[in-house]
Amino acid sequence: MVGKKISLLLSLILIVSTIVGCTSGNDTYTIGVTQIVEHPALDSSREGFMQALADNGYVEGENIVVDYKNAQGDINTANTIANGFVSDSVDMIFAIATPTAQAAYNATKDIPILITAVTDPVTAGLAQSMEQSGTNVTGTSDMTPIDKQFELLVQLVPEAKKVGIVYNTGESNSEIQVAMAEEEASKLGLELVKKGVTDVNEVAQALESFVNDIDVLYVPTDNMIVSAMPLITARTLEASVPVIGSEEGQVEQGAIATEGINYYELGYQTGVMAVKVIKGEEPGNISLETLENTELVINKTSVDQLGMTIPAELVQDAKTLD
Repeated sequence: MVGKKISLLLSLILIVSTIVGCTSGNDTYTIGVTQIVEHPALDSSREGFMQALADNGYVEGENIVVDYKNAQGDINTANTIANGFVSDSVDMIFAIATPTAQAAYNATKDIPILITAVTDPVTAGLAQSMEQSGTNVTGTSDMTPIDKQFELLVQLVPEAKKVGIVYNTGESNSEIQVAMAEEEASKLGLELVKKGVTDVNEVAQALESFVNDIDVLYVPTDNMIVSAMPLITARTLEASVPVIGSEEGQVEQGAIATEGINYYELGYQTGVMAVKVIKGEEPGNISLETLENTELVINKTSVDQLGMTIPAELVQDAKTLD
């Protein structure tokens, strides 16, 4: 009889321990964050995402665990990170930029994936449509207003005939933007001079091969190229070639201007969508979103260094960086 009582007591203890363990596990939500490379735009989107979670009551270290990893620009590393998150059974993956989003989607069709800074989620194979992904993916696109940026280019550099562009041939988002840039250049009677690279170490050589033959350089939201912005702006300044950027972070690093989106706001918007998923909504039923508002940003220092004059009607509506 004593043996049966002890056995029953041990069973109860095991059941209670199991219940307590399950409850504790449900109290903490784990998010694996994967970013292709560090640069101001992607960093800002991550900060915006985290702030949106905090504003909605999900605070790192309190009720969520955030496992942040950076692929340092390497696709294979991005794949390893994504597979690691799946092995660790994280509750959600937040993927910043197209290569990491594709790596995450290749790794799992079950864990919810929130994306941001992905130019075209449909073409990238992450969603069936922007209205309803139909997959375990939702989030935001950073499709830039290339038409507005080329109109700005013509306003700021009206004498331009040849527009240079350096891009990573391995990023599908870059290929998309190059095609769009070609279309806009053609509309405006400009020649787009393209230089494709496969490694960040090739950027200097690509730039050197044509910097003295172009009138202006356009930089897309290409993660590899943006990570080389200090090199790009230093060399173009030396050659007196102005740079038109595609987002504010590039202007902070020396491009003369852009008409673009705010990546912090884009990341914040993604964080609000993540909260819906945490509360139980299916990612596949949440429409992918973009930012409608754009902002003109001018780098006064770069403009002065190139001896340029910005039309007064543009300056009065612009955010000016010193």
